[in-house]
Amino acid sequence: MFQKPNPTTPPPGRRPAERPRVLRGRGPVTALAAALLGVTATGAAWSATPAAARTTTAIRTCAVSDLYLSTGAKEGAAGSLYWPVRFTNTSTGKCALRGYPGVSVLDGAHHRIGPAAKHSGRGYGTVTLSPGHSASAVLRTTNGPVGGPCERTGTYLQVYPPASRTATLVPAPWKTCSGVFQTGPVNTDGGF
Repeated sequence: MFQKPNPTTPPPGRRPAERPRVLRGRGPVTALAAALLGVTATGAAWSATPAAARTTTAIRTCAVSDLYLSTGAKEGAAGSLYWPVRFTNTSTGKCALRGYPGVSVLDGAHHRIGPAAKHSGRGYGTVTLSPGHSASAVLRTTNGPVGGPCERTGTYLQVYPPASRTATLVPAPWKTCSGVFQTGPVNTDGGF
């Protein structure tokens, strides 16, 4: 007859190992079985749902060709200058924007002036634009040389819509001051 090994006594030439944990009761096994049963039941319910009810319409991301970009009115507050860049859907269907645009200031010869805008850090969600509707991203710099000099005034803003690798030029006399150039995310509430 075989002798049952004693878990506390190591075989000859080996060091004692840590004792294995023994799970008592049926808790983990029961939880796993319930989870698998739930997945199976969900799968059965899913397969019983008509195909038409399961389909969801994904809204495509706005391309540069879908958008008309323009600027709104500049506003000054507490030593800062804010200027919205509007994204208007000119296509015939809905499209969505999510996140921050890429923005740089260019001179008349299309050379960049100073660094690109940094993100403001504000949270964001997906903005769905129906045809003819707009959303904006607000740009910020200081209202004059507060703590540093101003760059020369640019002729254009080079704007990459969120998730786009194609930019568009927006005629805009923008001057970045004090090394502060930020952009907020695209949104519909006008927030920075």
